[in-house]
Amino acid sequence: MADSAQKPLLDVLLGNRRDPVPIWMMRQAGRHLPEYMELRSTAKNFLDFCYTPSLATEATLQPIQRYDMDGAILFADILLVLDALGQGVRFEKGVGPIVEPVSPGGRLNKVPVQTAKERLSPVYETVSRVKEKLDPSKTLIGFAGAPWTVALYAIEGRGGTDKNTARLWAHENPAGLDLLLDDLVEVTAHYMAAQVEAGADALMMFESWAEGLADDVFEQIVIEPNRKLVVRLRELGVTVPIIGFPRGAATMLPAYTDVTGVSAVGLDTAVSPAFVNRELPDHFPVQGHLDPLLLMAGGDKMERRVIELIDAYRDRPHIFNLGHGVLPTTPIKHVERVVELVRAQAAK
Repeated sequence: MADSAQKPLLDVLLGNRRDPVPIWMMRQAGRHLPEYMELRSTAKNFLDFCYTPSLATEATLQPIQRYDMDGAILFADILLVLDALGQGVRFEKGVGPIVEPVSPGGRLNKVPVQTAKERLSPVYETVSRVKEKLDPSKTLIGFAGAPWTVALYAIEGRGGTDKNTARLWAHENPAGLDLLLDDLVEVTAHYMAAQVEAGADALMMFESWAEGLADDVFEQIVIEPNRKLVVRLRELGVTVPIIGFPRGAATMLPAYTDVTGVSAVGLDTAVSPAFVNRELPDHFPVQGHLDPLLLMAGGDKMERRVIELIDAYRDRPHIFNLGHGVLPTTPIKHVERVVELVRAQAAK
């Protein structure tokens, strides 16, 4: 593992408090940056962009160069796993991702795990290239979609739905859904392990669609598959910290952190610092959770909230981030101001 003392963000993931707190932002590389939009225009489509290491490397590094963030997160997409599994992923402008849906009771094992892993080799090259160029003080974060979130796209066939088709599987076909999730656990574990082998200092699991689930369903389709993924990663020899991001977990957040084995947890916009500090162990690292809309709005209210969040987590390991990703119309000067504020809030 990399020297954590030299990497503030990695040090926090290992359970140590740092002042000032390290900062990075989900979707920090993307459409709010004019340099990203210029770069994106050189690729024929979004998948081509993700699978071209020279482009994905530059996109990963752009927010580090502009904002001096403490973490660089691999530029990729959570649906690359489904593409590697032969599910016909494509991205349509104005529509979003389109996926060949899995039939009821279907599986995601028509492509062998090793073949799917090899199909994703351009991603590992991107990790390697970023690692070579990244300042030694910066933490390189690899990532993948968590099993339930990726399964939801495979079942629904697209984003932007009410997600009821996928949720019904949990009630009407729980055994079939478990098999589907197990397929994703295995291929995702190998994919993430390969990112670490290529140079990632930490990993993040994006369970972006964990909200709105009954507690027993949450345990079945979020907690258990995330736990299996962490276990499988450790079996494959992965020792780096793993961040879980169960967006919308609400009161299930303590169970998620207690059972899954994640090293740290990303907090969404809705959860309160008081709840986090009351329900999670004092030493447990947290990441978050400024409202992306407040970042877009800027002003005094944003600045007060930045300081409130830092003060709320003074007594635990904390990485400053958002409750979800940077929105495309976010002004650059607002991001710059948040970074400035975070850097200035070291303990007196």
